[in-house]
Parts: sequence; structure tokens; C-alpha cells
Amino acid sequence: MAKPLHAGVLSSRALNRALLARQMLLERAAMPALEAIEHLIGMQAQVPSDPYFGLWSRLAGFRPPELEGLIEGRKAVRMTAMRGTLHLMSAPDALTLRPLVQPSITRLLAGTPFARETKGVDLAPVMATARAAVAKTPMTLAALRKVIAAEHPGAPAHAVSYVFQYSEPLVQVPPRGLWEKSGAPKLTTARAWLGRDIKARSSADAIVLRYLRAFGPASVMDAQAWSGLTQLAPVFERLRPKLMTFRDGGGRELFDLADALRPDEDTPAPPRFLPTYDNAVLGFANRARIVPDGARAPPDPWAKAFLIDGFVAGYWKIAEAKGRATLTLEPFGRLGRRERDTLMAEGERLLEFTAPEAKQSVKFAS
Repeated sequence: MAKPLHAGVLSSRALNRALLARQMLLERAAMPALEAIEHLIGMQAQVPSDPYFGLWSRLAGFRPPELEGLIEGRKAVRMTAMRGTLHLMSAPDALTLRPLVQPSITRLLAGTPFARETKGVDLAPVMATARAAVAKTPMTLAALRKVIAAEHPGAPAHAVSYVFQYSEPLVQVPPRGLWEKSGAPKLTTARAWLGRDIKARSSADAIVLRYLRAFGPASVMDAQAWSGLTQLAPVFERLRPKLMTFRDGGGRELFDLADALRPDEDTPAPPRFLPTYDNAVLGFANRARIVPDGARAPPDPWAKAFLIDGFVAGYWKIAEAKGRATLTLEPFGRLGRRERDTLMAEGERLLEFTAPEAKQSVKFAS
């Protein structure tokens, strides 16, 4: 068996620059949006507009109609996937990744009140009714509950609807997820929407290699935190002969692809605006490569972070009212003159992307 390549210790800054380069945050990539979504193995999408911000920060010349076209054309879908959270994924990834992560979603379901409330209920016929209903007509969970209550009056419709959502590969259909307009989250089955059956789950080996390509160097625990899967250590051991290994400053073993991007840690990093729950931040058990010591907790669960010199340095929000769009920046601490200027310049570009017709202003929180 071939021995792995060993390459020493990587500082947090070296890991940061590797992450930024692979996430297309060091330099915007000239890449189609669908290719970027697949490279990133999906994008967090709890907030419908967030993938647009995430792609804008990563792709040169990205405009919202490109992603809207992918969603309306059923080439990209919004579906529960890694960590049981809503992701925007390519159609092929939706069909193969959901079966891979379903055990982790089932594990999450087991700890919910919905599982307890449906204990002892014969779920098979109720699930069949729900599946047929949403396949025929995409509907909200509230509408689905009425169908369940009418067809199965003895079943707890509210709890059953959530068990169905955890258990069935469902997609949110447009206009939900569009930039110019949106709507209530209406659901249908992946099969009904994509016209194809969910495939046998993707190889865990293949997903780990893709994860390293987009997020590495990384540890076993990092990959498990990103995916929600457990027991990935045997997968890394199988792959070990093909991979390089490093250590971080805390002595944790990191794995990586030999040909992956690892820029010099002194490579300049421009300011970047990240959407809520961006996987560049959430994709690790140890987030020191992008969240510095002393970083303040988000002011609210939906806060969006900005990066200065590659690391989370504060939060941002845009308020639109009466034809004016205001970007408010809340840094963790005092910024230097150059940092303020470059951050404000990037903020002005963000406003031009977000609200080109509005009067625009950038300000720092008092």
C-alpha cells in the first residue's frame, strides 16, 4: 500500500487562504453558476435570497437571472440535505446526496416532538397519501395537513406533516427561491419535479473527496460537521494512501488532495460579504480558519458576516425603504483606514447588485 504524503503544520492563516481559494472568495471565478453550486456541493438556502449573495461574492459577473433560470428550469433545486438544513443544489446532486445524508436527517427526526407524537401511528398509508398529494400539486405543509386530516382523521396531522418532510426527498418549487419574486414554500417530491427517481446514494468516498476539494485541508471531524454524517473515519482511512496529511496548530490531523489549491498564507485577501449560514463558515468542527478568537456572536440568528483579511470581522445588513437601500456594517472592532475604505467600496458594489434602482448608502453602526 502506498504511503500518504506528509507536509507538516499549517497555520490558521494558511488554512484560511486555502479555504478562500477553493471557495472562490480569494478571487472571483469566471464560472457558470451551476458549476459553482456543484463545486460547493450545494449552498445554504434557508433564506431564499442568500444563494444569490453567495454566488455574487464568488463569481465574476454573476447576475440573478442566471440562477433564476436554473431554478425555473429545474436544473437547481432547494432541498433539505446536509445537517438536515435547506440547501440549493444541482439536480444531479439532489438525486444522489439526499440518500447519502438521509440517515443523519432520520437521526435528527428521532429527537423531535414530531417523532414522539407519531409513535404508534401506522405511518405508511399516511405517508403514501402525503406523497401522492404533493406529487399531484405542490403545496405548503399547512395545505398538506388538511389533506392528511381529511384522509386520516385519527392521525396527528401537524406532526405527521413534519415526519413526512424529514423522511421524503422534497423540493421547494418556484417562485420560492427566485430573486425578483418569491412565495410560500410549496413542496413536491423530487421525482415529480425532476422526472427522475432518487438514485442509489452517492459513495461516501466520492463525497469526502469533493468536500476536500471545496473545503480542505480538513479533519474527519470537520467533514462530519459539514455533512451531518457520522463514522467517516473509515472512509478517510481508505482514502489515506491517495491523500496528503498535515497538522493544524492544535495538532489535529488534516487530510487534503495533493493537487488542491494551497496559496501562500500571506496572499492578500479582499473583503467579502457572506450570506447567512454560509458553508465556508459552517463547514468545519474547528472554525478557527475563518472565525477568529474573540469574534462576537451574531446579533440575531439571521446575521450575515463580512470578511476582512479573510476572517469574519463583523456583520452586515441591508434595509430598503422608500426607494433607498442602506447597507449597515457592524465590525467587531476598530478598522484601519484602508480596511474601511476597501470594505465600503465592496459594500457599494453589493448595493449596486442588490438594489440598482435605489438611492444607496453605506454606513457603520454607531
